Amino acid sequence: MIDAFKRSCLALVFIAVVCVASRATDITVAQDGSGQFKTVQEAIMSIPAGTAANPVVIHIKPGTYKELIYLQHEKRFFRLVGEDATRTVLTFDLHANMIGPDGKPITTFRTPSTVIDADDFIAENITFANTAGPVGQALAIRVDGDRAVFRKCRFLGWQDTVFLNRGRQYFEDCYIEGHVDFIFGAATAFFERCHIHCLRTGYITAASTYDYDKYGFVFSNCKITGDKDAKTYLGRPWRDYSNTIYLNTEMSDVVRPEGWQNWNLPAREKTARYAEFNSTGPGTNPNARVPWSHQLTKAQAKEITLKNVLAGRDGWNPLQ
Repeated sequence: MIDAFKRSCLALVFIAVVCVASRATDITVAQDGSGQFKTVQEAIMSIPAGTAANPVVIHIKPGTYKELIYLQHEKRFFRLVGEDATRTVLTFDLHANMIGPDGKPITTFRTPSTVIDADDFIAENITFANTAGPVGQALAIRVDGDRAVFRKCRFLGWQDTVFLNRGRQYFEDCYIEGHVDFIFGAATAFFERCHIHCLRTGYITAASTYDYDKYGFVFSNCKITGDKDAKTYLGRPWRDYSNTIYLNTEMSDVVRPEGWQNWNLPAREKTARYAEFNSTGPGTNPNARVPWSHQLTKAQAKEITLKNVLAGRDGWNPLQ
């Protein structure tokens, strides 16, 4: 009888441990003090890391959080979840021309309002912004982590709004605005149903894809718009093997007829990998596009799937 009782107790303990191990660690951030923390960075620093079975979920109540946010490399499996992207804003206002403690400009890569250095990150219903204005390079976000997902997020800035430095990222139903190179970097990223808005004349992308990476930035079923009198190129090659592809994208007349620019380096026309398939709208003009870009066939476009672009060696699927 006693042995049976012990076995029952052990079973209950095991069930309890399994339940704890498989649930999320939930934290709430609220500026009015109704959560555990008033700032996002304090919440991030409160937990060393999450796991796939026990992710760290930080719920952010509506408000404008002016703070520098850094998710360090060790803090895997973190999620930032807002209630409404338009009312949940993470922002700061550094820009490249600001003078640092050493008396020199801080330069581009020290300007991000938010830095994601950890793998397996998810953000939902959040605005990432840099409010420095049109004063030079000013990053809203920098992503160095692999397997990052952004859903229904907004990215607001001017020059260099979104820096995707390395790894793989998935953007779904997001809004991104800027005017010069405002989506840039060497990462592989897939943008699904995203709205790209050009504030002034400039360039949407500046990929720096490595020669050994098959894909850089892929825009699928997206929309490109712009402010009045703005004109934009779809991209220019920051590095030689820049890769950017637009699939089934609606383009307003903000897009220049020639489509692409070579960064005033003609040699990059031989190596840059720029392509479109089934672009629509007044910004579509296949016959006027630069001759070193490509109009894909249906068979070629069919191969550029979410799985083929992002799976990698680990078979990552951001929809699971």
